[in-house]
Amino acid sequence: MPYDATKLKDYQIAELAEKNMPTPSYWQEKLGLEQGEVIPYGRICKLDFMKIIDRLKNKPDGKYIEVTAITPTPLGEGKTTTTMGLVEGLGKRGLNAGAAIRQPSGGPTMNIKGTAAGGGNALAIPMTEFSLGLTGDINDIMNAHNLAMVALNARMQHERNYDDAELAKRGLRRLDINPTNIEMGWIIDFCAQGLRKIIMGIGGKMDGYMMESKFGIAVSSELMAILAVATDLKDLRERIGKIIVAYDKKGNPVTTSDLEVAGAMTAFMRNAINPTLMSTVEYQPVLVHAGPFANIAIGQSSIIADRIALKMFDYNVTESGFAADIGFEKFWNVKCRFSGLTPNVSVITATIRALKMHGGGPKVVPGRPLPEEYTRENLELLEKGIANLQHHIATVKKAGINPVVCINAFYTDTKEEIAMVRRYAEQAGARCALSEHWLKGGEGALELADAVVDACNDKVDFKFLYPLEMPLRQRVDAIAREVYGAAGVSWTPEAEEKAKRFESDPAFAGFATMMVKTHLSLTHDPTLKGVPKDWILPVRDVLVFAGAKFLCPMTGAISLMPGTGSDPAFRRIDVDVNTGKVMGLF
Repeated sequence: MPYDATKLKDYQIAELAEKNMPTPSYWQEKLGLEQGEVIPYGRICKLDFMKIIDRLKNKPDGKYIEVTAITPTPLGEGKTTTTMGLVEGLGKRGLNAGAAIRQPSGGPTMNIKGTAAGGGNALAIPMTEFSLGLTGDINDIMNAHNLAMVALNARMQHERNYDDAELAKRGLRRLDINPTNIEMGWIIDFCAQGLRKIIMGIGGKMDGYMMESKFGIAVSSELMAILAVATDLKDLRERIGKIIVAYDKKGNPVTTSDLEVAGAMTAFMRNAINPTLMSTVEYQPVLVHAGPFANIAIGQSSIIADRIALKMFDYNVTESGFAADIGFEKFWNVKCRFSGLTPNVSVITATIRALKMHGGGPKVVPGRPLPEEYTRENLELLEKGIANLQHHIATVKKAGINPVVCINAFYTDTKEEIAMVRRYAEQAGARCALSEHWLKGGEGALELADAVVDACNDKVDFKFLYPLEMPLRQRVDAIAREVYGAAGVSWTPEAEEKAKRFESDPAFAGFATMMVKTHLSLTHDPTLKGVPKDWILPVRDVLVFAGAKFLCPMTGAISLMPGTGSDPAFRRIDVDVNTGKVMGLF
C-alpha cells in the first residue's frame, strides 16, 4: 500500500484490496459488537441498528464531520473520494474513525458518473457488491414503491368495473380516485428517458385502468427519502402509511393506508432499515445506507447510520450529496433538525479544475478529454473561479460551523495554483488542506486529517437558517437569497396556489423544505457558472412527500428520470468468464 493508482483502474485496486478484506467476524471483534448485532451477507454484513443503539445509548457521541463540495463539473469533484481519504488519514493517525455514505444508484453506475465508491487509494470495497445492488436496499425500495402503484391501478380498475355493493362484498370502499391527479409513478433503477411519460392499461377492462403514468429513477422515490430520515422501524411504518399516492375527485389525498398496502410495503423494507458495513481499501469501517439524488430528496446517508456511527467511532465522517448549496443546506436545515445531531465541522471539497471552469473555462463534457486549460497552469481562470469556493465557505459559516477546505489534488495542479486556493480560502475564514488521498491513500490525507481534528476542537454555534414556523414561501426566499445568492423568487400561479394551501393547512405544519434544483450551478440554470448576480429563482411546482414530511419546491427543469448518454459506462463493463469477476467498474 498504496496501490499504483496511475496504472491500475479502480476495480483492479478493489480486487487487490479485497484479498485481505475484513470479514463480518473481524468487524464484530474490532468494533466490539455483540452476537446478533452483525447480520452476514456473504463477504459483507448489515448491522442490527436497534440492538446497537439500545446497547450504546448512554455512550457519548464521537465527533460529527460532514463532507460537501463546491459547485461541481459534470465529472464530480470527489466527495466520496475525500470521505474515504479522510477516514484513511484519521486511521493513519491512530484514531477510531469511520464513515457513513450513500448507496449508489444503478442509473449513474451504468451511465456516466460511475459507482460513487470513491477512487484510487480512497475507495470503498467490495466495489462490485457496492456497485451492483449491495444488500438489496434499493431493490426493496423498488418493490415496495411499485407495489403501491400496483395497488392503485388495480383499485381504479375494480372501482370502474364494479358498483358500490359489489365493492363492499369484496371488502372495498370506493375511493373515487381522480385519474388526472396521480401523485406517484413507477420506478426503475436506471436512467431510462423513454419511460418518463407512459400510457398504461392499454387493452380490455381486465388489463388495468388505462391512464397516463410515468417512471422515475428508484433513488428519487419517497421511500428512499423516508429511509434517510426514519428513526426506527415503528417510525418507518408510520411514514410509509402517510405517502400520498393520488387524489380523489374532491381533491382529498389517497394514501397507501387508504389502499391498504402500507403494511406490505413495510414488509419489503424491513431489512433495508439496517445499514450495510463495508470498508475502505485501508480497512477502515464504512457504513452504507440510503441513497443519492439530492436534486429531489435529501441526498444524505441516513440518520440511522450516523446515529450508530457516532456511538461506534470517535470520528464519524458523513457525506452530503452535491455542493454546499444543495447537500450541505439540506444537511443543515433538514437532516440535523430531524436528527437533533450537531456537526463539529464541514469539509468543502474543491478541485482546481472546477474552479477554473467557474472562472470561465471551456465546457467540461463527460467522456471527452479535458481542454488544456484544465491540465496546464492558468492562474487567471483560477482566480476568477475562486468566488464560487468563497460563496460556499460563507454558506457553511452561516450555520455557525468553521469549515475546512480540502483541495482534492490532481497531478496536473501546480504549486502556484494550490497556493492561490489556500490563500483565498484562509482569507475567507476557512482552514485549508491539500490532500493526495487518490494517489497515496491515508498517507496523502494526513494534512487534511490534522486540519479536521483541529477544527473539531472549535466551538460550534450551530443555528438553522430559518425556524419551522416560517411560512413556506418565506423559507424558499431565505434559501434563495442566503444560500444561492438570488435577488428573489418568482412563483408560477399554480405553484403559488399550492404554497398558499400548504401554508394554511395545519396538516403540513413542521414539514421540511426540500429544494429541487440543479447541482451544476448556484442557480436553477446549469449553464450559469461561478457566482451569478441579480437573478431570480423561478419555482414552477411544489411536490409533496407526506411520509417523509417534505414539501419540495421545483425549480428549473429537474427530471425525476435522468437520461442515458451516448457513451455510457455499461459499454465497458463485462465479466471474466473464467473467474466470474466483474471488470470495468469505475
